[in-house]
Amino acid sequence: MKITWPKGLFPAAKKLLGRYQYVLLVLAVGVLLLLLPMGGGEEKPAAAAEPLTECFSLEEFEEKLARTISQIRGAGEAQVVLSLKSGSRQVLAQDTQRGADGDSSSSTVTLGRGSGSQEVVPLQTLAPQFQGALVVCPGGEDPEVCLQIIQAVSALTGLGSDRISVCPSQS
Repeated sequence: MKITWPKGLFPAAKKLLGRYQYVLLVLAVGVLLLLLPMGGGEEKPAAAAEPLTECFSLEEFEEKLARTISQIRGAGEAQVVLSLKSGSRQVLAQDTQRGADGDSSSSTVTLGRGSGSQEVVPLQTLAPQFQGALVVCPGGEDPEVCLQIIQAVSALTGLGSDRISVCPSQS
C-alpha cells in the first residue's frame, strides 16, 4: 500500500512522513479510540454510584452457623445462640483543624450528592464483636464432636473456647 502525498510538500517532509506513515496511522487510530465514548449506553457518574452497605443480621448468622454445625459428623440438628458485645459499626472520616493558639476542632467529612443531600464518608466497617456462644445439639455429649464444634464456632466468631458452650439436646 503506497500513500501518495500532496505535490506541494517539500521533499524532506515527504521523506519523513513516508518513513513513519504506519506509526502515524497507529497514533491517529489511538487518538480516535480515545475520543469515542465507552459503554454504549447511559452512563452513571461515579459520584452517583450507590455505596455498598453490608447489614449484619445476627439471626441470619446464627441460622447459617447452625446449618454449618449440623453438617459436622455426629453433631445432628444444631441450634445456635450468639450474644454480642458490640454490633457492626462504621468508622467515619474526620477533618481536624488546629488553630494558632493550639485549639483543635473535629468534624465529620461529608460529600454533597447534589440537590442539597449530604452523605458521610466511611473509612471502614468494623465487624461485630461477639461475647459468647451456646450450641445445643444431640452430639453435644461426645467430646470429639464437642471439640470440633468449639473449633468451628471459634474460627467463625473469634471467640475463645472458654466463651463457647456446647450442650446436648433432649432427644
